[in-house]
Amino acid sequence: MPPRRSHKKSRAGCRRCKVRKIKCDEVHPRCGNCSKHGVSCDFEHPTIRDARIPKPASVGDASAAVAPIETSRPTSSASVTASAPSSVTHGDSPTIPSDTTTPTAIGGTPIPLYKTPDPPPLSSTTSKKNRMLELKLLHNFTTVTAKTLSVSSPVLENIWRVTVPELAFSSASYLADTLLAVSALHLRSSSPHDRELIRASHSYMASACSEYGACLSKGVTESNAEALFLTSALIAFQSTASRIFSREDSHDRTVGYYSLPLSWFHAFQGVKAVVAATWQWLRMSTIVIPIIESQPALNLDLSGQPTFFSDLMVGVEDEIAKFETDPATHIETRMAYQHAIAVLDWAHGIPYTGAPLVFLATVSRRFIDLLEARRPRALAILASYFALLKCLGDVWWLKGVARREIMGIVSLFDPDDEEWWPRLQWPLRIALHDDVIIPPHVWGRDWAAQTANASQTGGFVSHIELLSDIFSSIPQMNSATPDLEPAHQYIIEQGDMMRDIPLPEGLEILPVD
Repeated sequence: MPPRRSHKKSRAGCRRCKVRKIKCDEVHPRCGNCSKHGVSCDFEHPTIRDARIPKPASVGDASAAVAPIETSRPTSSASVTASAPSSVTHGDSPTIPSDTTTPTAIGGTPIPLYKTPDPPPLSSTTSKKNRMLELKLLHNFTTVTAKTLSVSSPVLENIWRVTVPELAFSSASYLADTLLAVSALHLRSSSPHDRELIRASHSYMASACSEYGACLSKGVTESNAEALFLTSALIAFQSTASRIFSREDSHDRTVGYYSLPLSWFHAFQGVKAVVAATWQWLRMSTIVIPIIESQPALNLDLSGQPTFFSDLMVGVEDEIAKFETDPATHIETRMAYQHAIAVLDWAHGIPYTGAPLVFLATVSRRFIDLLEARRPRALAILASYFALLKCLGDVWWLKGVARREIMGIVSLFDPDDEEWWPRLQWPLRIALHDDVIIPPHVWGRDWAAQTANASQTGGFVSHIELLSDIFSSIPQMNSATPDLEPAHQYIIEQGDMMRDIPLPEGLEILPVD
């Protein structure tokens, strides 16, 4: 007889091959024998444990027989018949002929060769109720909400509908949470008393702000620049839209009390801060640039020539002399007013392009401080700004804003105030106009001709590039860390507001950094 060929023994084979006493090729993640027979291999599922065939118990010790391991695997009728042989014997070594036959213990009870692994449990955040809610919110965002986030450029719909969700799923959970929060708020605009939507809009936004704030604290990079910008933009939309429900959500239900929408400024100033911090990467983004470029170029008239809103600057020197005790703030206050009014004049000429929204992001910090101090001039400028938003009243997140905010601001003035009451007449007239399309003689300007000219002057990217070049030419700015405080300020406000709001089942909110 010729000598047997030498071969390598398998000592680390899978348990199934060991039980069958056949050689295992030890291929991972599934050995060849298990692949051939289409069965699970414990290389593929490390949690699988084979059931060892028990040794025959002695007479009188039947109770010592090993109890079979339960399995959800279906068993053939042949394996449950005690009289049916389950193996073919050759000498003293039983051999299992096929994978369809299972070893049996005493009494014919089938013992499986392996235990089918249990499916991984769903996390506490994915209960069936929450999964259905998130599917509902995502469907609403991609089919309806995305169309409303671009006021003047329908070409951006595909970016908000397809590209933004893809980016959220691939790299930024805070962007996904913001998307769901805005969608919930949109649905709530037609079902204002739906408690599930109320909780969802608040809790998803709180979760998003927490992670977004943590990401800002760690630093902006090329990998998170797009996600941070899109999140900041959606937060700004959410801040604007949530004003619709501010009375229902506020703990202060004082009748006749009007609070300024300062969160709008902090949210849109946050967008500006993120753009400034990430522009070196955003300027090459095929997602962000079309969104920014959809806004017309910011062409401000700072020549000092009379304009439609020039009367809002009358008496500014007297105000500065009365309220500003520090000479260093004289120029800063005057420039804050001049710049805000210049933005009003620019947007007044092209109101149906989405230009009025730029006001919130472009005004100076000093102007926001003047609003917080409730200076009459700053309030009158704000009333004129809300009059500009009348032209965008068909958008769900701006519906009714002009009338509500202007009437609120007017309530802060004394009707007998001869200095400021006449300057509030134009905002009041616009707020009480019945239609969002306002005739030029009421508006005070031929906005149709101005809009046609604006489409030929480029987009907002040119304005950002100009500012970027100015800042990069200043030596001390080259190594400076971009100021992200406006973005953090809104997050802090949101964290304080939402701390006591009940969350959807299983949703965990991280602390705000």
